[in-house]
Amino acid sequence: MPRVLDDFRRTQLAIAALFCFLGFQYATWASRIPALKERLDLSAGEVGLLLVVTGAGAAASFPLITFLMQRLGARRVALLSGLGLVAILLVLSVAPNYPTALVILCVDGAAVGCLNVAMNAQGAALEAVHGRTAMTQLHATFSAGSFLAALLSSGVTALTSDIAPHFAAASVILLLLLAGARPRLLTDAPAAASPPLAGQENGKRRRGFARPTQAVLWLGCAMVFAEVVEGSMNDWSALYLKDIAHASPQVAPLGIAVISIVMVVARLFGDGWRSRWGDARVVRVGSAVAGVGLALALLTGGVVPALIGFGCVGLGVAAVAPCLYVAAAAEGPQALSVVAATGTTGLLVGPAVIGFVAEAADLAWGMAVVAASAVVVSLCTTRLRFVPPKASSEVGTGTDMVEKGAM
Repeated sequence: MPRVLDDFRRTQLAIAALFCFLGFQYATWASRIPALKERLDLSAGEVGLLLVVTGAGAAASFPLITFLMQRLGARRVALLSGLGLVAILLVLSVAPNYPTALVILCVDGAAVGCLNVAMNAQGAALEAVHGRTAMTQLHATFSAGSFLAALLSSGVTALTSDIAPHFAAASVILLLLLAGARPRLLTDAPAAASPPLAGQENGKRRRGFARPTQAVLWLGCAMVFAEVVEGSMNDWSALYLKDIAHASPQVAPLGIAVISIVMVVARLFGDGWRSRWGDARVVRVGSAVAGVGLALALLTGGVVPALIGFGCVGLGVAAVAPCLYVAAAAEGPQALSVVAATGTTGLLVGPAVIGFVAEAADLAWGMAVVAASAVVVSLCTTRLRFVPPKASSEVGTGTDMVEKGAM
């Protein structure tokens, strides 16, 4: 058993390196958007389009991801997309004009989509093989990677405004993360937890697109609204505190800080909650806490209730996406690609919808849409029957994390 536990920890660290890699890569270029804006002489609208094409590239990439996962497997897809993201970062640092930057970031979105699916498939396979929960801690390392990238960006910016040396230094760190992850990644992740999809007769898997099951559709719906909540809170919390709660300029940024800190801490403990209470209760109760807590904060008004409500959101949704990724991985690589793509769509479209609502009414109503979205996640997952996770001391194959036909 100690040897099995040692294998689990080493593989977990390797997969965590992938999550850290993705958070670090994204935050590296996102933190230098002001420098890109100045160097390419962009307007605010052109900067917004850069962000849109990145999300659009990720959302549109799921057919490619499905093909690559079936042909290459999660391990190879993760390593190849990681190398691609390093190359993209270096090319972006010398992009000569705006159209080129648009193409680069669209490709970046597709590579992010590939790595996102592959690393979550690795995490789900780790849980299945060892019978231990690990996914929420893996997602916490994504946030840690973003934090480390922000620190590096701050330090480099103090020395030079040129993004080329910054991105070169970041690329070295990213390559070290990939090199550290490579030896311990699982080699059989694509088949570890992949029951046949609808229309696949006699257990034979088709290479083409298969019709999603009802379970996958409900998972996709839940993931869309879960990402609406996460994305919208990050984009609109500071403005809500300033314009609606009338917080001072010094207090307004604390909204994002509260959400981020609470979410990271909750993700560190989230796997223990999953082992104790099961994924179903964690997702349903957590998303309900997020929705109800935010709604009460909006009704009460004021800065302190808002910060408490934001904390409820961070606490409630921390383990939702990791649990949904595990459930999607149990449906197969194609299902995981579909659910990940729908999540990216929610992350992309959600903040814009909140902006439209705020324009038509005010931001308080926009944030009410966020609260309602969290409740919708809880309702969607009542249509699924999650299999209780194994005890942490057990070791097995753990093929089904979600039972199909739960309708």
